[in-house]
Amino acid sequence: MEKDPVCGMDVDKNSEYHYHFNGESYYFCSQHCQTKFTEHPEKYSVDVTLPSTHPDNYDLIPDGSVKYTCPMHPEIVKDHPSSCPECGMALEPMGAHGVMSRIEYTCPMHPEVVQDHPGDCPICGMPLEQRTAVTIEDNEELRYMSSRFLISSIFALPVFILAMTVDMFPGILPSTLSMKSVQWAEFILSTPVVIWGGWPFFKRAYQSLINRSLNMFTLIGLGVSVAWTYSVVGLLFAGLFPVSMLHDGGTVAVYFEAAAVITVLVLLGQVLELKARSRTNAAIRMLLELAPNRARLVNENGDETDIPVEEVIVGNILHIRPGEKIPVDGVVTEGSSHVDESMVTGEPLAVDKKTGDSLIGATVNGNGSLLMRAEKVGADTLLSQIIDMVAEAQRTRAPIQKLADSVAAIFVPAVVAVSIVTAVIWGIYGPEPKIAYAIINAVAVLIIACPCALGLATPVSIMVGTGRGASEGVLIKNAESLEIMEKVDTLVIDKTGTLTEGKPSMSHIVSCGGYTEEHLLSFVASLERSSEHPLGEAIVNAAEVRQCPLYAVENFDSYTGKGAQGIVEGHTVIVGNMLLMSEMKIAFDNYINDIESLRKDGNTVILVAIDNKAAGYIGISDPIKATTAKAIKSLHDEGIQIVMLTGDSKSTAQAVAKKLNIDIVHADVLPDQKKDTIRQLQLQGHTVAMAGDGINDAPALAQAHVGIAMGTGTDVAIESAGITLVKGDLNGIVKARRLSRATMRNIRQNLFFAFIYNSAGIPVAAGVLYPFTGMLLSPMLAAVAMSFSSVSVISNALRLRRKIL
Repeated sequence: MEKDPVCGMDVDKNSEYHYHFNGESYYFCSQHCQTKFTEHPEKYSVDVTLPSTHPDNYDLIPDGSVKYTCPMHPEIVKDHPSSCPECGMALEPMGAHGVMSRIEYTCPMHPEVVQDHPGDCPICGMPLEQRTAVTIEDNEELRYMSSRFLISSIFALPVFILAMTVDMFPGILPSTLSMKSVQWAEFILSTPVVIWGGWPFFKRAYQSLINRSLNMFTLIGLGVSVAWTYSVVGLLFAGLFPVSMLHDGGTVAVYFEAAAVITVLVLLGQVLELKARSRTNAAIRMLLELAPNRARLVNENGDETDIPVEEVIVGNILHIRPGEKIPVDGVVTEGSSHVDESMVTGEPLAVDKKTGDSLIGATVNGNGSLLMRAEKVGADTLLSQIIDMVAEAQRTRAPIQKLADSVAAIFVPAVVAVSIVTAVIWGIYGPEPKIAYAIINAVAVLIIACPCALGLATPVSIMVGTGRGASEGVLIKNAESLEIMEKVDTLVIDKTGTLTEGKPSMSHIVSCGGYTEEHLLSFVASLERSSEHPLGEAIVNAAEVRQCPLYAVENFDSYTGKGAQGIVEGHTVIVGNMLLMSEMKIAFDNYINDIESLRKDGNTVILVAIDNKAAGYIGISDPIKATTAKAIKSLHDEGIQIVMLTGDSKSTAQAVAKKLNIDIVHADVLPDQKKDTIRQLQLQGHTVAMAGDGINDAPALAQAHVGIAMGTGTDVAIESAGITLVKGDLNGIVKARRLSRATMRNIRQNLFFAFIYNSAGIPVAAGVLYPFTGMLLSPMLAAVAMSFSSVSVISNALRLRRKIL
């Protein structure tokens, strides 16, 4: 036996999980530990004394004393403060149960950005989020942006109304109120909006400049600052402008309302984005809340103590009472029961558990009482690993706004360069007053190139597209899923609850030995009603549908993992599997072919004997949804390869796949294996979508390029996915693909509209026509062109409402 260097478990040298590093062979208990080792082999191959728990988490320090570790080399652990022998950094204390007290923050779009305090990402300007999953989320950033939005709206609204009144109904103002007075009022009201309300955007725009990573905040800062600064200059120094630019009273057209309204709209967008990100993180919070808070420890003398689950250590014996959640992963040492593992496995049937069987933390015990030995605690439990996988996959996603950021990286410096060149040329070769003409034309270039339409091009189409999808029962949670869906070439589908109904029901009943089907069903349902087994529930439901009478049962006896027996109406009724019938010496040889045929058709077969003679058998199946076959055909017509992943048996999975003409089948897979299968498909160059409904599907949904959840599934699956099908109908995937194609085509059209007017207007604003026609594009006309560009973008996006999916 060898020690797993990651988790410390004893591992046989014949383990399929092994790795060769620096002339040494290392053996692992699972693929998870092998993967963590291969990512940082130097971290685990260092010969140091470590706690018995996972080196990444140090959940429990055996002696309970304070330990110190290096934030850069967590394999270094000492019982006193000192410096790290590897890098020289000061060691930091580890908190309760050995978890590092240090909190790290990272950017959801750039996970390589990590720091020990909150702030903004230096690359994209987004606020950093806590790296560690927490059950209660701090929404300080959301509250911060919401307050700025509300207060800025109060100031911006009268500015907008005043400006529109002056432009559209100039005669409505009192004769005593001059245009200069109106402009001063607009200046006083808009300045707090721009300076205070827009401060976060100016700060992020500044960061984008010093970090040489131009993005949408660069565009926003440029547009707002140009509009406001030009207006301030026009208000305070109207004499600098040519006479042709002056209105009655010697005033210049100003754009305070544009600067204020743009700021408010951007703040609104930030509020909506922060709320969406909060809903995304809700998936991890739901997973954290699944775990129980307490465990019942059985001491050496047999006494029981209620302790926090964090204090459970490997080897502890725990008592699990009926109806309680399993606190950690482990093995049954005494007792038997049925355990509902659907919250983790996604399978609807409870699993028989007896001595030696494994238990999964956070699953629910049935009516039996169990004693278990804890084997994996803290971050090593399956639930914790699922949480880590979901968080990791979510952090690696890229937003659709990256497209606009990429465009901005070229567009913004090009416009600034043109504006500077325009000012220089007019300042040297222009007519008098040269400086005034230089400023006016340079500002006109910036205003006509103001990226308002570019900023609207993507979000407006997304807003309309997602609304159209919602009307069809296709809920789009994030824009990147909608963007990628059109590129998907491989769809991975979970079986239970996705292809099938997720509810076992009786599919076949065959009687023999002179009993009618109704008589047989009455006897079996009467017995199963006492057993409370999930398969028995399907039989009882079938009896109720057929209105079969149910009788009292005497001398009921249950055989764990095999079946049950009792006296019904004076007859001995035995219900169970082939193993039980063999032990009872009841022969079903004459029916073995038919029974095997049912099994190959995806049924679980229950054998029935009455008075020690074969009386019949019942097939229990999870029926395929009525809409599944048509949806699979439509997806094949779209050129999508279908892959089925399921934790169910191979024979049942193959039977379902054959009926539905599914391309590839993977059966008997665990949650982390589903995620690994998707990763392998991605490494092969496929764009992968995953459709599922259970908690066990959450890591795979997060890992896939697009996660698709059934609306009839678990909340965690829905929160982990980017797309939710409200009706649980796979035809919704076809609609989602068509919607994605239409929306992305609309966005590309919008980007064209956003640039065509600006690009055509920039040379005119720079004055290229002046030598031939004497024509100059004033900043006011530039603003009209800019507005027309925005109107075109919005009008085009609204066409998506009429798209037939």
